[in-house]
Amino acid sequence: MRDINRLDNFYNELKKMHKELPDWRFGQLIMNFFGWFYEKYSRDAFYIEDFQFLIYFKNFIDEMKEK
Repeated sequence: MRDINRLDNFYNELKKMHKELPDWRFGQLIMNFFGWFYEKYSRDAFYIEDFQFLIYFKNFIDEMKEK
């Protein structure tokens, strides 16, 4: 069983990153991330661990802010 306490930190970090693209709806943000991730890494984000997700998600946010 995964540690349930990891979720608070995960969602707090996700919230901070979402605030960097505040005009994007949550569904828009997540779907765009999944598309970006698959295009960039030819993998499904379903299989990455939470800590990895935050690293990739930060990279995605940074790239989107540059556009």
